[in-house]
Amino acid sequence: MFYRPENGHGLPHNPFNAIITPRPIGWISTRGSLGDNIAPYSFFNGVAYTPPQVVFASTEAKDTLRNVEETGVFAVNIVEYAMREQMNATSGAYSAETDEFALAGIERAECATIDCPRVARAPATLECRVVQVVPLLGKANALTIGEVTGIHLRDDCLVDGRFDVTRFQPLARLGYRDYSVVTEVFEMLRPGQT
Repeated sequence: MFYRPENGHGLPHNPFNAIITPRPIGWISTRGSLGDNIAPYSFFNGVAYTPPQVVFASTEAKDTLRNVEETGVFAVNIVEYAMREQMNATSGAYSAETDEFALAGIERAECATIDCPRVARAPATLECRVVQVVPLLGKANALTIGEVTGIHLRDDCLVDGRFDVTRFQPLARLGYRDYSVVTEVFEMLRPGQT
């Protein structure tokens, strides 16, 4: 099968986000004039080491983007399998005044380098200052680039000086309504590494 996106795919469901899988989930928390907000984004990733930077894309007008543009900061909370139900509860289309932390029963904590809430029990949280919000093609599509200014690591996820993902089983987004969880990890050396 081949199709041009502008002509449609002819399938019952759009395969695009099922092709690009698995995708990490950035559980983005923000604070704005209407209160605290948290929502999951699967168009999320790290893009640079020095300084560390991340991106997430919003594909519709959401409270997260409004808060990011208002305050210039956000936090990325890493989602573990154990918090899958809470993460899913925060994905709804709620009014701007809704506090998704309270709605989903998520314990929050304050960030250290920015004025923003974070998930207290997240395996890791990246505190970020906005570098740029880039409008993308299409209605209400925007890419937010953030510089990481602080990193929280949950102590039980550190093993022998390494952040060990097997300790918390990261949740990943597939296509449609599908998710995956990391339960196996293997190591490979790049050519020339020892």
